[in-house]
Amino acid sequence: MSTNTLAAPEQNTSLAGKYLAFTLQPESYGIPVLKVREIIRLVNITPIPQMPAFIRGVINLRGKIVPVVDLRARLELAPATATERTCIVVVHVRLQSGGSSHLGLVVDGVEEVLNLAPAEIEETPDFGAKVDIEYFLGIAKVKGRVTVLLDIDRVLAEAGLERMSQSEPVR
Repeated sequence: MSTNTLAAPEQNTSLAGKYLAFTLQPESYGIPVLKVREIIRLVNITPIPQMPAFIRGVINLRGKIVPVVDLRARLELAPATATERTCIVVVHVRLQSGGSSHLGLVVDGVEEVLNLAPAEIEETPDFGAKVDIEYFLGIAKVKGRVTVLLDIDRVLAEAGLERMSQSEPVR
């Protein structure tokens, strides 16, 4: 028990920092700001055949082809209708192959940038063997709300994304 008490603050300190908070209604999620490249309005997405259901397709972002993931579908949440707040968060992720790529995430809306202190972050609780928590960095408690902090590299680590990523490294 004392081991957990000592380990938790150390982990929370390493997780402290700035996170982009967004919604997948009605819940709030966050990803490290350093992963975010830009936020754009929802544009037409060109579907690509034979991709996993959570990959919506690709967009042309200033001459670069960027794969787009429906984050609701990837996290196995109920589908939602797009609104004027729905947008694409373009992130820089590390792929399982060791390379990196830019990918777009369709989210319901962007909230704010949170500056989280170690005391505001807790470890992800153990939900039992049937719930996979590898996608979560931790849980933040801010302004009376709970924000799930996502390890976006793990969320997007899929064979379908490897096939779609650019062959040249992204810097």
